[in-house]
Amino acid sequence: MKKSLQIAAAGAIALLLAIGWYLWGPAKTPAGQPPLVALTPENFDQFQTQFNEASDNVRVVLLLSPT
Repeated sequence: MKKSLQIAAAGAIALLLAIGWYLWGPAKTPAGQPPLVALTPENFDQFQTQFNEASDNVRVVLLLSPT
C-alpha cells in the first residue's frame, strides 16, 4: 500500500511539473517567424498594421478565452 502511494505521489508531481513547464516554459517559434506576442490594447495598432500589410498571404487569428 505504501509503495503504491509513493508511485502515485511521484506521478502527480511529475504531471504538475510537466504542466508547469508547458504553461510557463520557454516558447519557441520556427526560424523566420517573429516571436509570439500577447495581444494587448497597447500593441493592437502594431498588430493591425502588420495584419493589413500581409493581405496577399493567408492570415489566421486565434483568440482564446478562459470562459
